[in-house]
Amino acid sequence: MVKETAFYDLLGVSPSASEAEIKKGYRKAALKYHPDKNPSEEAAEKFKEISAAYETLSDSQKRDIYDQYGAEGLASGGPGGMGGMGADDIFSQFFGGGMFGGAGGAPRGPQKGADIKHSISATLEELYKGRTAKLALNKTILCKSCEGRGGKAGAVKKCTSCGGRGVKFVTRQMGPMLQRFQTTCDTCSGSGDIIDPKDRCTSCHGKKTQSERKILQVHIDPGMKNGQRIVFKGEGDQEPDIIPGDVIFVVDEKPHELFKRKGDDLIYEAEIDLLTALSGGDLHIKHVSGEYLKVTIIPGEIISPGQVKVIENKGMPIYKLGGYGNMFVKFTIKFPENNFTSEENLKKLESILPPRRKENVPKDAVVDDVILTEYNEHKHESRRRPNYAHDDDSDDEGAGPGVQCASQ
Repeated sequence: MVKETAFYDLLGVSPSASEAEIKKGYRKAALKYHPDKNPSEEAAEKFKEISAAYETLSDSQKRDIYDQYGAEGLASGGPGGMGGMGADDIFSQFFGGGMFGGAGGAPRGPQKGADIKHSISATLEELYKGRTAKLALNKTILCKSCEGRGGKAGAVKKCTSCGGRGVKFVTRQMGPMLQRFQTTCDTCSGSGDIIDPKDRCTSCHGKKTQSERKILQVHIDPGMKNGQRIVFKGEGDQEPDIIPGDVIFVVDEKPHELFKRKGDDLIYEAEIDLLTALSGGDLHIKHVSGEYLKVTIIPGEIISPGQVKVIENKGMPIYKLGGYGNMFVKFTIKFPENNFTSEENLKKLESILPPRRKENVPKDAVVDDVILTEYNEHKHESRRRPNYAHDDDSDDEGAGPGVQCASQ
């Protein structure tokens, strides 16, 4: 009686299945769920589970452990029970590779190398006008002397110990358990090739690659935004049998002292004096374009604190589409200092400005004349905090355990 049957169920066989039946079950299930034939996340996960089940049940010792203790008995041995061997590796060994256009452990074609990312800072002025920056890049390229072979033509042989993969699988006995793990090939030191020392390339010494310094011209186009990417296709590091990745520059927009950006729009906070807010005047704003914008507030048009006005088409350039966003001007009013003028002039203001608001106080109301003083954070905020040590209204009877009441 087996402890669990999940692995047998994945292969569609019974716990008493023979070795031939297990192989047949794996072949049928693996072909059905292979990712190249059934490209979905569910199929890919199922394919891994099927491969793990076959790796366990095709090994008599692992199968015995599984039958007695279930998957928990194999837990310390890596994925797929004791093995740790990849699903594609099992498929490749079983079918000999070449299935579905090179699937199942056989290469599907050159893999793409990793992309290289760099940050490139830009001011708001540079993002408005655009600029070109020359940046030096140290990159790995295929050796020009040996064309990335590592040695003379015909002198480089594929390592027979690892099949040119640079790694191989090693199985070790750990008490009653078997452990299978991947290690760098000691014959070729992970290169996958064997080169006679006398035939090695004198430029790269058999490494197949060398370092090169390259200058890239990075164009920041008008209207680009923070986080936008400038991509140089195929300018990443080169390696044999690898498609070079890309070099990607990510725009890092620096904060501006006066302007804030919101999409294609600009926001500017303008401070004007009370006289300009009430009776009009001119305001000059230095724009990120470098020009000065003259803003005229028409006499009689009152500007109130926090009011927002719009200057159309004076925002940022709209990237690659043409045109410009808008510029929003938010006003703050600078009021004059205390006692800025004489009582006589203040009387004149009373005759010029709209009359004061009338206060409606009931005739029978109690009116208390109070004085406004300057705010002091330490003095006035501290009064709000409860001071239990000097609480005259505290009730001695409500004192908790461990609290000693002061004697009078």
